[in-house]
Amino acid sequence: MTETTQRRNTAGRQDGATSQGGKGDPGTRGSTAIADTVVAKIAGMAAREIPEVHNLGGGMTRAFGAVRQRVPGGGSGVTQGVKVEVGERQAAVDLDVVVEYGAAIADTAADVRTNVVNAVERMTGLEVVEVNIAVDDVHLPDEEEDESEQQEGRRVA
Repeated sequence: MTETTQRRNTAGRQDGATSQGGKGDPGTRGSTAIADTVVAKIAGMAAREIPEVHNLGGGMTRAFGAVRQRVPGGGSGVTQGVKVEVGERQAAVDLDVVVEYGAAIADTAADVRTNVVNAVERMTGLEVVEVNIAVDDVHLPDEEEDESEQQEGRRVA
């Protein structure tokens, strides 16, 4: 079940009250609901924009994601390795990251954290209170060759 968050827009009002009788700025009439999956997708895409991030998700998560991508209608796995908690005005994000070998992990984590906070806050208006990053693995350059050789050795893809 997907949780949603509802926010009442009180922009332009000093006291935080909503407009009475449907009068006032049209932007303040009604509420906006943002689902957890929306925030997770935004955070996942923002994390993947950092060049030193090879992938998201732990070992088992990536294995299940690879199987899910091969199943028709299984989805793209954008939220793989991403967990979010969304409240009325705030969000917290947990990421499982695989970084490229040679990348400065602390700098990469800081870049990911900054990009995720900026993207989520800009697109949703929610305040991101924390972005926790767990580096689960380091991607080595020769690992791709091993993976492609295993794929070639299989009779079915």
